[in-house]
Amino acid sequence: MRHKRAIKIFAAGVIGALLLSTGAMTWANGNTEAEPLALQKIMQDQGIHMQQITDNISRENWQLVAKIAPLIADHSQPPLVEKMRILRFVGGDAGKYKNYDNKTYQAGQELRQAAERQDGPLVVSAFATLQQSCLACHQDFRKPFQEHFYENR
Repeated sequence: MRHKRAIKIFAAGVIGALLLSTGAMTWANGNTEAEPLALQKIMQDQGIHMQQITDNISRENWQLVAKIAPLIADHSQPPLVEKMRILRFVGGDAGKYKNYDNKTYQAGQELRQAAERQDGPLVVSAFATLQQSCLACHQDFRKPFQEHFYENR
């Protein structure tokens, strides 16, 4: 048991050292935002899923809506190093940023449940809530993210 704990502690130390050295090398090179964010691909996928849901709501294809909704609720997460970059950038707004993600998760789950019950009006309502959550986050963060991570290269 002690051996497993020691391995975990060692692994955590190695990971921490790698993260710090990666950050230090990037900083030393004067290029703190060198790579495009994985978040960009995640958002593109989210957009595709939102379009698919819209299409399937219009067709009353509740089975596909129920299948796609969790892809939005449980979307991919950026790698740890990227999360650190994002959190460093959002700074004091990290709680607000995370709250938007939580709202998106909740709305996606409610959308899935409504679609599983084949409750059209509730599906439309849950989807509207999901869209409002996305829009609010985009209004607060999209432009600053684009300017910081892409336009100031």
